[in-house]
Amino acid sequence: MSGLVYIISAPSGSGKSTLVNELRKSVEHLEFSVSYTTRAPRGSEQNGREYFFVARDEFEAMIAKDEFLEYAEVFGNYYGTARVFLEKARARGNDLLLDIDVQGERQVKEKLPEAVSIFVLPPSRAELERRLRRRSQAEKVSSDEIIQRRLAAASKEVKNYRNYEYILINDQLEYSIDQLKAVVLHERMLRCGNSGAGDHEKEGKLAEECRQANIRPRLAPILESFGV
Repeated sequence: MSGLVYIISAPSGSGKSTLVNELRKSVEHLEFSVSYTTRAPRGSEQNGREYFFVARDEFEAMIAKDEFLEYAEVFGNYYGTARVFLEKARARGNDLLLDIDVQGERQVKEKLPEAVSIFVLPPSRAELERRLRRRSQAEKVSSDEIIQRRLAAASKEVKNYRNYEYILINDQLEYSIDQLKAVVLHERMLRCGNSGAGDHEKEGKLAEECRQANIRPRLAPILESFGV
């Protein structure tokens, strides 16, 4: 294994968590960094699975000790990736997947410019709003204010799409899962200096569809829906 770092970011409600969960089931030698946060658990979230839920003073103590590869404060709560996950993954010869926001992506890229960055987009702002409302109902937290705040945050996040090497438009779940898997495996092959043939060639074509330079024609209406 090459010890690659993959960064995946997306506006809240884009379906990123589902994609990441499916990726982890199907790709070997890929470790996942569980972020730390000071926010309270939602719905069925469990400590150590979705996040490590810690008190604000504990998080700030970790900041003071320089224990984070990246961290940010979002909506009054801290989120961060501990350095130890990267150290442990590399020691085992595995790749590491970071599920972080656009602020975190910039911080990691400054420290690890070779990291592979992937941005997940919904097919439109209207679809994102629909997903957020559906999730809100599932979590039994019906608040239009929260939804509008997340939509406003999404519009700001979408502006950062240029910072990412790959853009994945999550409009068909199964296909999006295949694309994400292809990006991860294709980058492994590229770093090994061998794009291969057969399955590797198919993965390469699927991955290249998502490369920012190749997907720009499909981006225009999505960006426009977010006012970008």
